[in-house]
Amino acid sequence: MKPQNKKSWRYILHEIIYEADTPMGKLFDVVLLFLIVLSVVLVMLESVKWIDIKYHDILYFCEWVITIFFTIEYIARIITVKKPTSYIFSFYGIIDFLSTIPLYLSIILAGSNYLLAVRALRLLRVFRILKITRYVGESNKLAKALRDSRAKILVFLFAVLIISIIAGTLMYLIEGEESGFVSIPVSVYWCIVTLTTVGFGDIAPVTPLGQLLAALIMIMGYGIIAVPTGIVSAEYTKSMGKQDVLGKDYVHVNTQDCRNCGARKHRDDAKFCHKCGNELHPGINPET
Repeated sequence: MKPQNKKSWRYILHEIIYEADTPMGKLFDVVLLFLIVLSVVLVMLESVKWIDIKYHDILYFCEWVITIFFTIEYIARIITVKKPTSYIFSFYGIIDFLSTIPLYLSIILAGSNYLLAVRALRLLRVFRILKITRYVGESNKLAKALRDSRAKILVFLFAVLIISIIAGTLMYLIEGEESGFVSIPVSVYWCIVTLTTVGFGDIAPVTPLGQLLAALIMIMGYGIIAVPTGIVSAEYTKSMGKQDVLGKDYVHVNTQDCRNCGARKHRDDAKFCHKCGNELHPGINPET
């Protein structure tokens, strides 16, 4: 039997960059998240005039250091996969690109460096490190409950809209322009704000009859808030009682990305990619 070849530097680099379950991969992602947070903080500080005037050169230098690091990381992500387009045009690939180019654009276009705040979106990678994906199964059930109850919710919202129009029209007739209800649309706006218990306070009834109507709308608002919750809860409870015999709610906690196609969400015991069939851990004995 021929001895196994040593792993290539691309494979090792891929495991560090794309795999958050290994010690090196976790360390890399933690450092990456720290730099992302630091970069966003620097952009925020730069927007404060007195800080920018006093520490402009330091902030600018730090931002360039971080940008160069992100540029190297972006290039490394491309060269370590067999199909670069699978990463470049993926969600994270587009976010990584958009978070890297603003500072380069600032050389040509003044003010574009503030677009660096888009790097906050890269914090989504924290879900891979903390393995929040373990809750994907439950979130799928909640999404299904929302889809199943959408017809009931739409009918309910339509009823609320009708109530708002009627109550707003009544308030317009009762209060009039003198109290700030200058038109029916404005009165409907007030009714929606009151019904949802937001209560900006920019418009308020002054007559006893108007205040009585407002009180009724406020009380009705508490009941209206509870209705959609009850509808979704009922559907969620119904879905919880059903057994998923096909295993569609299997919880994926593996962070391994396929080097060939970039596919994610592999089972913990997976040896091959569920999308292209490429071996996930070449050279590793499956029995060990």
